[in-house]
Amino acid sequence: MVVEFQKLTDDAKVWIYPSSRKFYPQELEPIKDKISSFLTSWESSIDGDFSYQLLYDRFIIFSIEDEVKITNQQLDEQVAFILKLQEEYQVELLDKMNVCFKQGEFIQYKDVKEFKKLLKNKSVNAKTVVFDNLVQTKYDLEHFWEVPITESWYNRFL
Repeated sequence: MVVEFQKLTDDAKVWIYPSSRKFYPQELEPIKDKISSFLTSWESSIDGDFSYQLLYDRFIIFSIEDEVKITNQQLDEQVAFILKLQEEYQVELLDKMNVCFKQGEFIQYKDVKEFKKLLKNKSVNAKTVVFDNLVQTKYDLEHFWEVPITESWYNRFL
């Protein structure tokens, strides 16, 4: 059943899809409607609680309770849905290895090679907040998703 994200336990699994750009204001409601429709169709085949968030107008996050058994087919449906969004909105959503980081009040999205150049040129530093889109639980999302480079796996580039 679709529930509010806050109602999920800390052990709930998460999948984070970072967008290569911020979604435009006029895109947000249609995207939320599409996600809700997808989750409604998913609901008939999943026995348990799950949810989503759209954070910073850029990150689509699905979450499902840890004890809920999810099949490869259901995961494939999720990825197929994300691929449709990616095509429709002309964004990259599946490349989790690109770096998302805060620069002032803005969130940047760069490939690793370009990010390394920014570090070398001191455009970003050890205190720069990065998003670790590889976190796997709701707890990790809330505590280790937005962290300084020194506290993330990106610290190997320092």
